[in-house]
Amino acid sequence: MPHVSYPFGAVVGMDDMRLALLLNAVSPAVGGVLVRGEKGTAKSTTVRALAAVLPPVDVVLGCRFACDPAAPDPACPDGPHDPGAPGHTRPARLVELPVGASEDRVVGSLDLERALTEGVKAFEPGLLAAAHRGVLYVDEVNLLHDHLVDLLLDAAALGTAYVEREGVSVRHAARFLLVGTMNPEEGELRPQLLDRFGLTVEVAAPRDPAERAEVVRRRFAYDADPAGFAATWAAEEAGLARRIAEARARLPHVVLSDGALRQVTAVCAAFDVDGLRADLVTARAAIAHAAWCGRDEVTEDDVRVAARLALPHRRRRNPFDAPGLDDDTLEQALQDARPEDDGDPDEGDPDEGDPDDDGGGGGTPPPPSDGGGPDDHSRAEGDGPAPEDGQYRDNGSREAETGQAPERAAVAPADPFRARRLEVPGIGAGVAGRRSRARGDRGRVVGATRPTGAVTRLHLTGTVLAAAPHQVARGRTGPGLRIAREDLRQATLEGREGNLVLFVVDASGSMGSRARMAAVKGAVLSLLLDAYQRRDKVGLVTFRGTAAELALPPTWSVEAAAARLTELPTGGRTPLAAGLLRAHDTLRVERVRDPQRRPLLVVVTDGRATGARGGDHLGEARRAAGLLAAGDVTSVVVDCESGPVRLGLAGALGTALGAQTLRLEELAAESLAATVRSVREAA
Repeated sequence: MPHVSYPFGAVVGMDDMRLALLLNAVSPAVGGVLVRGEKGTAKSTTVRALAAVLPPVDVVLGCRFACDPAAPDPACPDGPHDPGAPGHTRPARLVELPVGASEDRVVGSLDLERALTEGVKAFEPGLLAAAHRGVLYVDEVNLLHDHLVDLLLDAAALGTAYVEREGVSVRHAARFLLVGTMNPEEGELRPQLLDRFGLTVEVAAPRDPAERAEVVRRRFAYDADPAGFAATWAAEEAGLARRIAEARARLPHVVLSDGALRQVTAVCAAFDVDGLRADLVTARAAIAHAAWCGRDEVTEDDVRVAARLALPHRRRRNPFDAPGLDDDTLEQALQDARPEDDGDPDEGDPDEGDPDDDGGGGGTPPPPSDGGGPDDHSRAEGDGPAPEDGQYRDNGSREAETGQAPERAAVAPADPFRARRLEVPGIGAGVAGRRSRARGDRGRVVGATRPTGAVTRLHLTGTVLAAAPHQVARGRTGPGLRIAREDLRQATLEGREGNLVLFVVDASGSMGSRARMAAVKGAVLSLLLDAYQRRDKVGLVTFRGTAAELALPPTWSVEAAAARLTELPTGGRTPLAAGLLRAHDTLRVERVRDPQRRPLLVVVTDGRATGARGGDHLGEARRAAGLLAAGDVTSVVVDCESGPVRLGLAGALGTALGAQTLRLEELAAESLAATVRSVREAA
């Protein structure tokens, strides 16, 4: 029995998402839709339902690239097709791209062996060809490799897919509606990729009990009888399909007047978006909305709707900013650009400035105070020794005697800065990223090997050198080279991988004043931003008081890590050993879950270890460090000690871990000379 999709019209709520999908169905030139939202919000259900309301397409019989019989692609690999070639009508396709798909699976593949040994250009179409004139859906698009997202967005923008291998190339039409869904808790897209999605919407489960009950009621009815449920919505689905077809026919005739265009550009300028893609997308979305509403000219309402869908993800200044638009700013920009208000001195808008622009974010980290500050050396901060056991207490003798650890309010992080690159030595084989060296399917060519399967990256020089000694034996008498299967060589590529960066942050009272803790949080926030840019997985372990906790299990969401860091309270004793042991347990589990992702442990502490009286807390911490070192974990210790007297405890911890120890102020990327020096040290 064929699968029956949940009807598009039966989806409860999700008005913005459904509208964004319909606008792209009317005009794929808008550039696709990115749907962001928590799990269980019917994102996938709604996208899969869209294909059923798209108008059917006419395709040439036997063409694997869905050419239109009325206007076949002259460069179709299955062509050329004669105009008016026999065709048939079929429903528009929904093609789903799995997160683990390879580049060859996405764009198609050339049989290099046959091309070189037989002179035959044999091409196997990929998912882009299958999605032509339909919908290409990528669930969890934020987990897809960046280079694959680039390929998808390039094809969606150009309407053409290219496959090139060692001078042999194939191109074919690839015009499709691109839809990506993602859960922001699992990580963000890079800003460059985020910007190239035409529209974006945020979805969440309804909070109204009656609306939630209706969702459950409809889902139960669908699960009990999918065909019967779909039949009850068939008339509405047919109406949507007709309306899409009518809007497509009207689209070329919709007029974008100069006044409406000024409103589009005024809105984009008001939100200070980068580049001009926002203006183009907003204009196209406004035209599509006018066509969808049955209008022949773009109105202010069309511009308003388009801006709310096209601009929220483009005004973000860093990955920790929440997407969104300020309605007052939007309305003011629309009002200022109305034709009747042009040149009216009474309607001038005072320069209010940008409340979000604080001018921060660059430069070097604010170093912790090294002397003179009353907060840095007060007895309440616990900077002196405890004579009873030789350990160092966090909060003064009174607190140590009573065992009470007063919790301090969370300190906001200092401004982030550009952090130096920390990396795992050696060569890995993990997922593509931008941190440590790795062998994979992208990067620079570093050698050639015999292929174990199909040749996907031909090493031409290696192939020629392997074939050259056998030319006489193969009877070569003229120009040209006779190549056999055993001569083919696969290129070995070296690029960069993403790692698991596990932060172990000391939140105890020994970390000192509020100013110093703000600097520490700012430094960790900078490293989190660096991890985001290098496509790392991140985790956060904190320790204070009497125990350590896994504040954030390893995830791709640096936003979640930044939020946990900002909310982190401080105070109490320093159970350093517990923090290291919790890190060891976390890494052990992650090695089973994600064995190819090499870990990088970043311990942020002053190296002190305190606890109940009488224990060898420093010794316990060094034994825990030895356990991590024995597990071949690459570690970096960020020394946060301040004050005129430095005990060197963080350095001793680094020695026990076999780690590089850096002062807090050394985390910034200082200059080109420092970068060159760090690269040489890594080599």
